[in-house]
Amino acid sequence: MTTQPLTAEHVETTPIPAARPYNPVTVLAISFGHLVHDGFGSFLSPLLPLLIEKLSLSLALAGSLAAFQSFPSIINPFLGMIGDRFSLRWFAIVAPTATATAMCLIGVAPTYILLALLLIVAGVSSACWHTPTPVMVARAGGQRVGFSMSVLMLGGELARTIGPLVAVGAVSLWGLEGLWRMIPVGVFASFVLYWRTKDVGGRAASAATGGSWAAAWPELRRVMLPIAGVVATRTFISVCLATYLPILLTREGSSLLQAGTALSLVMFAGAVGSFTTGTLSDRIGRRRVLLAVLASAPILMVLFLSVQGWLLIPILFALGFTALSTSPVLMALVQEYGSSRPATANGLYMALEFVGGAVVTITIGVLADAVGLRSAFLIAALIALGAVPFVLLLPRRATAPAR
Repeated sequence: MTTQPLTAEHVETTPIPAARPYNPVTVLAISFGHLVHDGFGSFLSPLLPLLIEKLSLSLALAGSLAAFQSFPSIINPFLGMIGDRFSLRWFAIVAPTATATAMCLIGVAPTYILLALLLIVAGVSSACWHTPTPVMVARAGGQRVGFSMSVLMLGGELARTIGPLVAVGAVSLWGLEGLWRMIPVGVFASFVLYWRTKDVGGRAASAATGGSWAAAWPELRRVMLPIAGVVATRTFISVCLATYLPILLTREGSSLLQAGTALSLVMFAGAVGSFTTGTLSDRIGRRRVLLAVLASAPILMVLFLSVQGWLLIPILFALGFTALSTSPVLMALVQEYGSSRPATANGLYMALEFVGGAVVTITIGVLADAVGLRSAFLIAALIALGAVPFVLLLPRRATAPAR
């Protein structure tokens, strides 16, 4: 392997050492699990209009449902510490079945409290999925970390593309109460993960390092603090799109199918963006890619609120491409800087992502009840501009590109 000269053009840390050769089959299997797991996890947003009507919910209460699904991820750092000592492979195997079961039963929940409990179960299952799987992918990806994270996130973003359409289609066929018929799909994904991940556990490569926040923090803080700022600000736009876009569109005259299709378009664009940004960041640098997409997304949000008709299609695509494509790049940075304690590092990052998303989801709901959804979307765009300065705080270090 050759190393490029140290210049300001190279802006990353040293990649994770390739303890194993690149294993594309394992990466694809975990990405498939991500597709199924997050596909069921995405059922809530397109069905919110129906749940609001069924249970007579305000926007704040509707937003809190998404928060219930996200808040359990506060346990991610604890799972990360465990994952640096013991394999969490079985957590990843069981998670698609558990999430599918919980999310397919939301249609039969007769009360807000029971619905919230099901979403909490799905949230715990999601935490158990998202903590070990990036570590497993990083190991299977060798030195192609950015590309492998893109493949992993491609599954997740495609899930949010297909999931809303599947949810709306299933409800059209069987009604809210008939979603349980989809549970076997989650069971099948669990079987595939059991079969294809036997040689890649969810444990750190080195047992000597152990999982410890105190030990991990010195090597993580230079990257984790700016990442926390990026997550806290850019999440305002991603929450608007992922949770409140169908509500905005249905309240402005769109059908549930049209709103679900628009959401799927945005999520498909996010899938394309996620695959592109992670792969591109291996070549031109993480910071450059982050600056480009994070500076563009707020502008595109304002354009979305300003146009009508067919122009909405390309703008929604561009908005999804930019606003929902940062995760592979951020995850690659976290895995690189936390390479000696990858599960602990990933647990901290996932806690930021999901708990931050839960807080922002409730905030947007309260804002929408007070000033209207369109105004809340505009405020979210202005806040998201604040992500750009945090990207500039990310450390500059040289990297050797993957071979």
